[in-house]
Amino acid sequence: MRTVGVEEELLLVDPDTGEPRAQSPAILARDSADGKDVFEKELHEQMLEYASQPHSDMDELAHDVVRCRKEAARRAGELGCAVAALATSPLPVTPCVGEHRRYQWMADQYGVATSEQLVLGCHVHVSVNSDDEGVAVLDRIRPWLSVLSALSANSPFWQGQDTGYNSYRSRVWLRWPSAGPTELFGSAEGYRRQVEDMVGTGVILDEAMAYFDARLSRNFPTVEIRVADVCLHAETAVLLATLVRGLVETSAREWREGRPPVVHSVSVLRLASWQAARAGITENLLHPVSMRPVPAAVVVQAFVDHVAEALADCGDLDRARSAVAELLRRGNGAVVQRDLHDRTGSLGDVVAECVRRTQG
Repeated sequence: MRTVGVEEELLLVDPDTGEPRAQSPAILARDSADGKDVFEKELHEQMLEYASQPHSDMDELAHDVVRCRKEAARRAGELGCAVAALATSPLPVTPCVGEHRRYQWMADQYGVATSEQLVLGCHVHVSVNSDDEGVAVLDRIRPWLSVLSALSANSPFWQGQDTGYNSYRSRVWLRWPSAGPTELFGSAEGYRRQVEDMVGTGVILDEAMAYFDARLSRNFPTVEIRVADVCLHAETAVLLATLVRGLVETSAREWREGRPPVVHSVSVLRLASWQAARAGITENLLHPVSMRPVPAAVVVQAFVDHVAEALADCGDLDRARSAVAELLRRGNGAVVQRDLHDRTGSLGDVVAECVRRTQG
């Protein structure tokens, strides 16, 4: 059974006002309660990232996600700070770029695009047996990634305003020159050649800055799916990981059976990504096969049907169906944030409630 791990980026906020606070260096300097330091630096000091362990059992992954969120909250609380699983700050903020040499290079290279990148995502790693299998998976998951973006959408507000998008984070992220969907690679050699060509331009610093929607990990034998907003609720992050593992396994089976990938142009994939960011799960999405508008619930069901056999083989199908139904009923993070704002009229209150829900 394939292992799966989750990386989440959390927003550091003032517990009273909800405004972002640049406290990650101080938090990272503190000792872990259990001796397991899972936290890392990120581009902006208002962000704190953690990486779970790889798991084959989704109950164990769920426990790990909750544990890491609680440890992040504990460390932040010791400094009078709080953590919120929000993909953008609802309140106005001036991001503070970290002092790492890499981050300073990015600030010099990309200017205002770097200073505005206070956006927080969820990356899912799924194990693969080889780079050849990994690239075969990347070629076959492309049409389905926009559905994951819609399910996870959790960034309707930006600098104090409603953006009209459910995932505005994804629109900001595309300001990086290497971000977004990719063409078909065809082989591991084709993938490596493309990344080498991109690095050779000098526009990006190294392989780690190939910010594809999905890519091979540099450090682990995994594919890394990078399209999702950080999810407000821990159970949504676990659902996302469950669906991603099912998608990777389904795509690997198609490759082994000699079934070619669905051929959609990058231009059309970008439109599907835009529609998912705009609509979330509240309006039409582009169906991954036909690329025609269909109600979001129908598209989500098509995704589950597509990966159902792989989910069943892992014992995850009933859990995934139940979690998807609950997500569609309750709404994703973007729906919750807007509902909270409609009730309270205060973005500060939105952040305060999201702080509570982050720890769940």
